[in-house]
Amino acid sequence: MFKPIKASEWQRPVTENLTKAECVVKSILSEIAESGDSAIEKYSKAIDGFEPCVIKLKHFDEYQLDETLSDSIKFAAKRIESFCQLQKDNLSEAYIEDEYGKFGYRYHPIETIGAYIPGGRYPLISSALMTLIPAKIAGVKTRIACSPSNNPAILAAASLSGATEFIQLGGAQAVAALTYGYNSIKPVNMIVGPGNQYVNMAKQLVRSRVAIDTPAGPSELLIIADDSSNIELLVADMAAQAEHDPNAFSILITNDLALLETCYQKINSDNDLRQLFVNGQIVLVIASDDEEIIQFANDMAPEHLLLTKKSISEDKLKNYGSLFIGEQSAIALGDYCSGPNHTLPTMGSAQHSSGLSIQSFMKIQSYQRITPGNTDLINLQAAELAKAEGLNWHYKSLKLRI
Repeated sequence: MFKPIKASEWQRPVTENLTKAECVVKSILSEIAESGDSAIEKYSKAIDGFEPCVIKLKHFDEYQLDETLSDSIKFAAKRIESFCQLQKDNLSEAYIEDEYGKFGYRYHPIETIGAYIPGGRYPLISSALMTLIPAKIAGVKTRIACSPSNNPAILAAASLSGATEFIQLGGAQAVAALTYGYNSIKPVNMIVGPGNQYVNMAKQLVRSRVAIDTPAGPSELLIIADDSSNIELLVADMAAQAEHDPNAFSILITNDLALLETCYQKINSDNDLRQLFVNGQIVLVIASDDEEIIQFANDMAPEHLLLTKKSISEDKLKNYGSLFIGEQSAIALGDYCSGPNHTLPTMGSAQHSSGLSIQSFMKIQSYQRITPGNTDLINLQAAELAKAEGLNWHYKSLKLRI
């Protein structure tokens, strides 16, 4: 007999123990930091079976992809670029000016980034678009694509998205190469893009040297639904996110028990869907009312949030990587070509972090220009604070200007 999970009892699945991955990755990073290129090449051959290769990218059209695929990549790239341009156009520099001077801030792109493009279980063409295009629009000068795959579609997408260089290299050793440099490629300032547990662990371990987008966990989806929702569409959306990897999961929450029972019957009638349900990758949750649903969503802070329940306003939902409104807003569209970025915070980090965007590749730099001739009061106030803190040279540098 079907029995849904109560909203108050659900807990986010604990991913497999990462202690082993951490030990392995620490060893790889340590050896590469000490031995450089030779260690990178050693691990690439041992783990992936090939020697790293710097590939010179050609023009997109030279890859002669299937016309339908080529058109789809260009369609997606254009929409992603348009959304990135919208973000850039709305970055506003500003300042205030008073009797003491001018005080403001401006945006400036970072110099170099590395974009990791997975190529193991699936060649993720979309990751090339989603990581490289925002960097290009932001004005990042050097954009290095790094992937274990030399699939022509990945190379073509990287070229179209503005990669300035491409290294065929995967795993933790790829992260190390981007961090410490490899061959003629210098260390980058930031590493972005998804990957397996070893790639993600490596990114976390090098983040004291380079910026990273966000620690990535398994893909996740929360659907808030009511009895007006199309069950077939919602089940397909849940299965689509669950197929990312064995740890990915999708949840449907509602306060309508009959809806959950109908959903369960749909899942149970299909062998593949039933297996996802048994594995805990599709989860059905019952709540007492709308307030509990809203609290559940805000506490979970899902990577993807699909809202189809008409009695809940989107304004009540505060924590999510990206919000999809209405059952026609397929999560898979967000993965590929709706425009907003698909690199999103997971594991509840949407409570304090954002998805990849133009701003991710920008530094916000403040500046100040003190106007001569009217500085006594502001210097005096600062001097008093310096004196109270016991910082004598701070105090003296300010008193000299009075």
